[in-house]
Amino acid sequence: MQDNTTQVPLWRQLQGAASLLMAVRDGQSMTAALEDVDATLRPGVQSLGFHVLRWLGRAEALRQQLAKRPPPPEADALLCVALALGWSDDDAPYTTHTLVDQIVEAAKRSEATRHQASFINGCLRRFLRERDALVAQTEKSPQAIWNHPQWWIDQVRKDHPAHWQAILQANNSRAPLILRVNERKTTQAQYLRELTAINIKASPVGKQGVILAAARPVTALPGFAEGHFSVQDAAAQLAAPLLLEGLASTLATAHASLPPGRATPLRILDACAAPGGKTAHLLELADCEVTALDIDARRCERIAQNLQRLGLQADILVGDAGQPDTWWDGRLYDGILLDAPCTASGIVRRHPDVRWLRRPGDIAQLAGIQAQLLKSLWPLLKPGGRLLYCTCSVFRAEGDNQIETFVAHHTDALLMPSPGHLLPQSGVEATVFPDNLLREHDGFYFALLEKRSH
Repeated sequence: MQDNTTQVPLWRQLQGAASLLMAVRDGQSMTAALEDVDATLRPGVQSLGFHVLRWLGRAEALRQQLAKRPPPPEADALLCVALALGWSDDDAPYTTHTLVDQIVEAAKRSEATRHQASFINGCLRRFLRERDALVAQTEKSPQAIWNHPQWWIDQVRKDHPAHWQAILQANNSRAPLILRVNERKTTQAQYLRELTAINIKASPVGKQGVILAAARPVTALPGFAEGHFSVQDAAAQLAAPLLLEGLASTLATAHASLPPGRATPLRILDACAAPGGKTAHLLELADCEVTALDIDARRCERIAQNLQRLGLQADILVGDAGQPDTWWDGRLYDGILLDAPCTASGIVRRHPDVRWLRRPGDIAQLAGIQAQLLKSLWPLLKPGGRLLYCTCSVFRAEGDNQIETFVAHHTDALLMPSPGHLLPQSGVEATVFPDNLLREHDGFYFALLEKRSH
């Protein structure tokens, strides 16, 4: 497979990476900023951008040593791109001499940085001469060592005193491509055989997951158009089974007294459903009626597209989960899946910009939204029904603390055996849940609540 990055001059890709960094510094997500990048440049710019954002803490500490006063934003971005890519030979995508040469070229070829080219050149030549000493000096800075903002480091350390270093380390690793096999179309074993037949290395993860040894465009994988799989992290793949497992037996008991043919399928609400991964998983696992709700109309279109490819159907609604009176038909649900808006602190390895975009006040603000959603959706659940609350966060305010408070204020809420906080794993440590080895997954939180029948 040809590498796209070889088709475009490196200096142009470095300019693109610097523009991504500037966008993130201005508060824009990397995903949104990438849409503005020329399509021919995008693969190379994305790859470089990911690398830069993973090592930005180190790069900024080095830049401060090389230039005490920050240069103009465009020049600063180019410098930090070079330093993030070249601070260590172990992980560098290019030799440092090549990087320095091409960064200076990038500076010369842009109106915004042309006058800074000799300054950038001087800083980077010094970096080449004194690299080991300069890098050693940055070891005094936690932000340089861990490549996260100081407040984030402090919060993870407070929330997970025994694991904080492993969490931050995992965040700086590359996340693998993980698929969830659609069991209505094929099986995990069958799909693994298909991949092996065309020399794509992959291995099983969890009950339905397949982890690829090397990422590749999903549309080029066998069975994509036919809906044989979806892209979904191994931790997120636990959500649908967790909600359904207990509900199936509850429903069987309830239907035991009904005459034949009168049993109705499970009614499930997937609140905050876009882009529809968990909606699809629920429908793949059970013959149930799913309402997929999301506040964003454009993202609801994504749900529809994803379900169509997989050959599945749900009732898709545009609405605010926190205001049921604007969309709810008054019929109670057997199950509710609430994948609540959160800081995304558990998926930093997939979205390395998140740590630089977040602000300390975001945790409390999002925890407030999560509490409101729980409070609004709980009355929509049948007695004996279950609500699965989950967030892709490692912060306790969005996990354990949130649920402890909810249960304390709702006497009819019973916390069932739940995974709790799953910390991001990069194949080094392993979490066992449920009876299945997950050696690769993002950070996630799960709490399963049952509504007591009074």
